[in-house]
Amino acid sequence: MTAIVGYARVSTGDQDIAGQAMRLEEAGAVKVFSDVMSGKSMDRPGLAELLAYARAGDTLAVVRLDRLGRSLAELLAIVEDLRIRRIALLSLEEKIDTTSAAGELIFHVFGAIAHFERRLISERTKDGIAAARAKGKRPGRQPLDMSKVDAAIKLVEARISPTDAARQLGIGRSTIYREMRRLGIERPA
Repeated sequence: MTAIVGYARVSTGDQDIAGQAMRLEEAGAVKVFSDVMSGKSMDRPGLAELLAYARAGDTLAVVRLDRLGRSLAELLAIVEDLRIRRIALLSLEEKIDTTSAAGELIFHVFGAIAHFERRLISERTKDGIAAARAKGKRPGRQPLDMSKVDAAIKLVEARISPTDAARQLGIGRSTIYREMRRLGIERPA
């Protein structure tokens, strides 16, 4: 048996989710999942719960597409996941219903846009690396300055805390701890 499940999101606790929930229920949602948090947050328990709950043949309903994804890339990723899992998408404001032929076309257009965006990012990354190399730069993580690491270990052995040693020498504290483990040096008490 297929069902319409709704997802509602507001950015702050000052906003009311009830209006979205009411519209989703009027559209036939049997259950509405919600989050009260910024769309910038990737951790949305309500959306995760909805995606775990929804089954093939169900329809995910939202009032507007911006409630579902914080960016085009995230929205496209969610839509692609829905397509793979055979879950339809219904957006009330944009009048998108992927259970129809026109809606299925929209799914394919979203997929093509996502693929295009991934290719653009890949090409820009390759171009950026090539440009950096042409200028004599070496992209990626810079090699570790072992003289700084050795100096940090000496400071730790002289009873300076790893945190202070890292700060003084401009290297990461985790680097010092990793080297201490490698050399068998105990953490200071």
